[in-house]
Amino acid sequence: MVTFYVALACLILGYVVYGAFVEKIFGVDPNRKTPCYTKADGVDYMPMPTWKVFLIQFLNIAGTGPIFGAIMGILFGPSAYLWIVFGCIFAGAVHDYLSGMISLRQNGASLPEIVGGELGPVIRNVMRVCAMVLMVLVGAVFVTTPAGLLANMASGWGAWGTAGVWSTVIFIYYILATLLPIDKLIGRIYPVFGVALLVMAVGVGYGVMTNPGWMPELTDGLASHHPKGHAVLPMLCITVACGAISGFHATQSPMMARCMKSERLGRPVFYGAMIVEGIVALIWAAAAIKFAGSYERLAEMGNPAVVVNEICQNWMGTLGAILAILGVVAAPITSGDTAFRSARLIAADFLRFPQDKLWRRLALSLPIFILSAILMVVDFDVLWRYFAWFNQTLGMITLWALSVWLTRHQKCYWIALLPAIFMTFIILCYILMAPEGFKLPLNVAVAAGVAMAFVLTVLFFRWKSKQILKKL
Repeated sequence: MVTFYVALACLILGYVVYGAFVEKIFGVDPNRKTPCYTKADGVDYMPMPTWKVFLIQFLNIAGTGPIFGAIMGILFGPSAYLWIVFGCIFAGAVHDYLSGMISLRQNGASLPEIVGGELGPVIRNVMRVCAMVLMVLVGAVFVTTPAGLLANMASGWGAWGTAGVWSTVIFIYYILATLLPIDKLIGRIYPVFGVALLVMAVGVGYGVMTNPGWMPELTDGLASHHPKGHAVLPMLCITVACGAISGFHATQSPMMARCMKSERLGRPVFYGAMIVEGIVALIWAAAAIKFAGSYERLAEMGNPAVVVNEICQNWMGTLGAILAILGVVAAPITSGDTAFRSARLIAADFLRFPQDKLWRRLALSLPIFILSAILMVVDFDVLWRYFAWFNQTLGMITLWALSVWLTRHQKCYWIALLPAIFMTFIILCYILMAPEGFKLPLNVAVAAGVAMAFVLTVLFFRWKSKQILKKL
């Protein structure tokens, strides 16, 4: 339990100390008017209460990643705790905060436009494609996951006990959430989902602290304990994405950048939401291994949804279990709906297509809905792995763009550059050795990952030197 408590304390201190440091480097201006006032349109740009903006941001980025990913990630051993803590504080929260604040400064610009402005038109187009692909994958993944959970909860209720019916219901909700003004549906239903998710986190966290059982400690060593022999690097950093760093988050932040009343809210909304997500991931990682009692037993339990259900039933009783499972269901739903909405906004930005009329929003959204519906029939495990890799790739590219932005504005670029270098190594190493990648030996993949990270670092400093010479 010592490692768990220390990790929890580090996440909280990370927000207080490093979050304040990052905020100071960015340099907030509380007197600058935000896009919700300068571009108000009654649909996407509108001021919203701070508590609601935070809840929406948190629920947007949470998904099943910090729950399912953490359950699968703890199979690697106590190194999962380290990745959640250090990944969240120094990579994920920095990534989310800077991308959200730059969007705020650029009138709520979507991620591809921000990255393209720093890395050039070619990368802008690449990011447009990658972001749209990721949004469609998220939409498909986060229909099937909650549909399966709801079907299990409603087993014995006739048609309501089938995933197909729940998939249809969830998909209809996604369509409405994509097309309606943000305050009409998302702004009203998210507080309910937020309560469910917070009850889930508090209840499971209490279970971790009060139930007997074994938990791994850092003294057990950082070598992989995975029953299938998976290496910690890079597999752990792909498995636990949303609880540490996730490119998907930067696609969501512009939505809240269009609703924030002041730049001072950036740290609690962007950095803070990521820290809370890290805490949720930490709780579920600890709960899974403590409940199972061993790595082998946890692996035998199979699908993380089964683990969630058993933990909630055994630790929280019937009512608590229902609230907890609803929290787990709410997490993917509140990422899936805004994934589609983000896809519409990204398309509207690069096509310069106004979104003031319903038919205009429907025209951009219809192809997205059709593609996602097609992908829903693809095997979930395959879909999740490609989503995870696309997700982290997007985060890596975003971190390089943030490094460039900080350099251009003569700010401390190291806060984005160091995680950018590390994630470059992880992304290339994973795709070279993964079963869905090139299946190369691990030592070859590691060498290639190190080489690519080194090359991009050299190119960055060569570019930086040229920028200095231009100013002379």
